[in-house]
Amino acid sequence: MEFGKLALYAALVFGLCAVMLGLSWVLGQRTRMSRAGAEPYESGIVATGSANQRYSAKFYLMAVFFVVFDLEAVYVLAWAGAAREAGWAGYIEVMIFLVILLVALIYLWRTGGLEWAPQRQRLSDRRY
Repeated sequence: MEFGKLALYAALVFGLCAVMLGLSWVLGQRTRMSRAGAEPYESGIVATGSANQRYSAKFYLMAVFFVVFDLEAVYVLAWAGAAREAGWAGYIEVMIFLVILLVALIYLWRTGGLEWAPQRQRLSDRRY
């Protein structure tokens, strides 16, 4: 019996998708692609250069760090909403969480994971 409900739901979802695709094909505009229409367009700014640029791995690494620390901030904010109900045990747990977060941030800082540009040579390292 439960499988029948799932099959009915799947059939309704696929049917709705088919109806939406069919209506968009029937009611959609038919335009010929011009040279200007084939060019990439972003927020009213005409594109310059190729879209196939290479980015440094540092760019992606910084994005991952941002997502990780942003999600951890969301967890701390969620804890703040339930701080009274969590009591001292919840307070100690969030402090342990924040210490681990601080240790991770110090590790990233010390290893150079947060440096965007290559590290400059120190004056003592230069040889004339």
